Amino acid sequence: MEMVSTALSHGGIQGVYRHQAETTGCEMTFAVFMPPDSDGPVPVLWYLSGLTCSHANVMEKGEYRRLAAELGIAIICPDTSPRGDAVPDEADNWQFGSGAGFYLDATQSPYARHYQMYSYILGELSELVAANFAVDMSRQGIFGHSMGGHGALIMALKNPERFKSCSAFAPIVNPMTADWSSTAFGKYLGDDTAGWRAYDAVALIEDGHEFSDLLVDQGEADSFLDNGLRPWLLEAACQKSDIELTLRMQVGYDHSYFFISTFMDDHLRWHAARL
Repeated sequence: MEMVSTALSHGGIQGVYRHQAETTGCEMTFAVFMPPDSDGPVPVLWYLSGLTCSHANVMEKGEYRRLAAELGIAIICPDTSPRGDAVPDEADNWQFGSGAGFYLDATQSPYARHYQMYSYILGELSELVAANFAVDMSRQGIFGHSMGGHGALIMALKNPERFKSCSAFAPIVNPMTADWSSTAFGKYLGDDTAGWRAYDAVALIEDGHEFSDLLVDQGEADSFLDNGLRPWLLEAACQKSDIELTLRMQVGYDHSYFFISTFMDDHLRWHAARL
């Protein structure tokens, strides 16, 4: 692991690191915020970013460090996809390829060699973080935005023994049927939609996966609300499965980091109460 940069912030350290990842077959970059020194290992909160983003977007715009330092929580920000000249991509398609890994494990050639973001985050990157930072991996939460909210939901639903908390900002809750994700799923996972259900929050709940409670914030002025996000589908699935969902429709807010940063403190406190 190579340190790219570090900076002091609110008494903690915001670092950026890179390493050669076997899972994705390329060099990967990620960010870690460690709160000020405490008496022991600190809880871990994973933040997964959305389409076109990298680790840097929430690090620069998310405004999480002040409260994370106060609460004593480490924030881990992975990249959203593999990157590099050897990684297959569609440069003119912002909904697929670089910056759009959808946090799944691709099964289709030529994407299967590199697009293994689900296994990378839950396996290789988690092991690297545990080995190099003073974190308590028995206290983990996960949250994210848009495509990253989708990633947080599916990882929590499939690994409730690992994640003690989960929340999301404007998540893609049913990517199998959403305009901006179904095409990508076909390219990554093939034509058999039965295999897509393993990476779809609504489908996972329908198939019996459970989680204790979820927090979702969604802007009512979000231009992607009706065609891409559709939180009411998650709400209906949770109601049928008796999963406690706090869905907050925020009047006037859009899909941007102005929205995310406004409600970041609420999400950090939600996770802290459960970690």
